[in-house]
Amino acid sequence: MDSTLGYEQARDELIEVVRSLEAGGTTLEESLALWERGEALAKVCRRWLEGARARLDAALAEQTDEG
Repeated sequence: MDSTLGYEQARDELIEVVRSLEAGGTTLEESLALWERGEALAKVCRRWLEGARARLDAALAEQTDEG
């Protein structure tokens, strides 16, 4: 399911997870679940950013080869 999330969706949900953890008031079990969700969301964001970086690097390499 996480692989279908767009970068912005994952980032926004990750922000909410962090806010919830920072606010406190959750049980240990809830906090662990939030932490695990945050880790999964961070992984989604990282994959998107790595993909964007690869595309940028490829475009820059192509531009260098043409120049």
